[in-house]
Amino acid sequence: MSHTERTTWRIAPLAPKEFFSETAGVPPIVAQVLWARGLHDVEAMQHFLADEPDTADPTRMRDMPRAVDRILRAIDAHEQIAVYGDYDCDGVTACALLNQAFTALGASARIYIPNRFEEGYGLHADALDILHAEGVSLVVTVDCGARAQAEAARAREIGLDLVVTDHHEMGDHHEVGEGFSPDGAMAGSACALVNPRRPDCPYLYKSLAGVGIAYRLVQALLRSAPGRLHGRSAEDLLDSLLDLVAIGTVADVVPLDGENRQLVRAGLRRINSQPRLGLLHLARAAAVQPGHITAQTLGFTLAPRLNAAGRIDTALDAYTLLSTTEESVAQELAERLNSRNAERQKITAAVAHSAEEKALAEDRNTPLLFAVDSSYNAGVIGLAASRLVERFYRPAVVVTITGDGPAGQEARGSCRSVEGFNITAALDECKDLLGRYGGHTAAAGFTLPANRLAQLRERLIQVAQAQQPEGGWIRPVPVDSKVNLHTVSLATYEQLACLEPYGMGNPRPLFAALGISVHSVRRVGQPPEQPPHLSLRLRDARSALWEAIGWRMGERAGELNVGAKIDVAFQLDVNEWNGERRLQLVLQDFRPAQR
Repeated sequence: MSHTERTTWRIAPLAPKEFFSETAGVPPIVAQVLWARGLHDVEAMQHFLADEPDTADPTRMRDMPRAVDRILRAIDAHEQIAVYGDYDCDGVTACALLNQAFTALGASARIYIPNRFEEGYGLHADALDILHAEGVSLVVTVDCGARAQAEAARAREIGLDLVVTDHHEMGDHHEVGEGFSPDGAMAGSACALVNPRRPDCPYLYKSLAGVGIAYRLVQALLRSAPGRLHGRSAEDLLDSLLDLVAIGTVADVVPLDGENRQLVRAGLRRINSQPRLGLLHLARAAAVQPGHITAQTLGFTLAPRLNAAGRIDTALDAYTLLSTTEESVAQELAERLNSRNAERQKITAAVAHSAEEKALAEDRNTPLLFAVDSSYNAGVIGLAASRLVERFYRPAVVVTITGDGPAGQEARGSCRSVEGFNITAALDECKDLLGRYGGHTAAAGFTLPANRLAQLRERLIQVAQAQQPEGGWIRPVPVDSKVNLHTVSLATYEQLACLEPYGMGNPRPLFAALGISVHSVRRVGQPPEQPPHLSLRLRDARSALWEAIGWRMGERAGELNVGAKIDVAFQLDVNEWNGERRLQLVLQDFRPAQR
């Protein structure tokens, strides 16, 4: 976090006494966190905490019955099916999930994952032509295709049936375009578009990841064809897929509420009790203890290694690792992905450093950071954009340029955003300049001819300027509760575990301790590959010392003096060393002590 930016601490008020009385069976610290997050109804709070079974009805998704009917007809006729997925963790896990399910149902299926560097994101007409020429008659997409109007038209033209399953934003009816019917459903040979974000989809939960929608498709298939598994129950097959759902859902940073919360909880149980071979070896390679994997382990340790495959080379290594049943293959691929992840970290750091210099070269106060360089690795530009947002808290766009063919150079960009600025909606305002684009509120990607980059930069900066608050973007620090450090213990940490899994929409609880004394200050880490970290020892009102770490906050060490009084916003974590467990404060922000 840059010390030059503006932040606002939003410290939630203490819940009323009657709320604590009504929730007497819940630890007060847990009740306070849920109150701070808007769960003021006791029944809603109990529903959130309960580990309830998944009772969703996937057939309520628009076009799901059509998708199921076409896939079952293909299986019955022994048609060649292709599963076409994205190269990120969400897409790769969805590919592995559908392949495992289709095989169990007796289907003849193959996997197609485009190469990030040669093809780029999304559904491609050339790939559809190749698959059709190789005898494929049905393509089922996962995690892509919602905006692929031209490609849907191409599939119809060559007689290739297309079932699209996706979760990305679609825009309004008028943006759906050719290849789709007026109500948003695919027309002609493109026979189904399954996406809860469709304007006409009655399915209530809209936040499933791509792998979550693939899982719902399998559920719907098994409901329509209960006797096709030959000696295996539908429940057993579905349970064996939940680990993949958990990984892809956490990795894609979708909200961990509602159905996602249920699916990730169940998936973590599966991972910790019956890990598939590839995950077991990946955990060992990453020095993660099997049986103790959390959503944070998935998001910060395992998923980055799976994603590293597609960022450095091809995502097929990650897919194979998740699908293999051979010990030697799993061990070799896990070690390779671990090595690639280390390589990815170095490349990301270099691109982020360069992008920062370029984005701020003309105007250090620009409302949107925009950096372009043909040397940037296309696999890490999204990570570099995230680093810029983390450091400066402004929308960020990082672009690389590839090719020099008859059509000229192509630019590929990745965007990350801040609270209050919908980056995909901003791209909608520039769609006349773009080739392909899509994404979510906070993250998106695009392609366009390189000679339009200057126009795109100017247009996006104008959009950001119009929406930026006076004085600049303000980073929110949403504190769930003020606490006295001397009341916090290992028991507090263990009580909060009922709130897991943590992630987007359900972050690890954030607390504030006010008027804490600085005992010591150190910068730690190994720059320049990684930004330095901030290591503090803090003294509370009863003179007890606390260890605190601020990841990538080392540059703020100059703001602190030994003996100074500060307020700290932190999350709780536990360090384990030689069998001893000690609490640690993970800093999210600090400021001079406020009265």
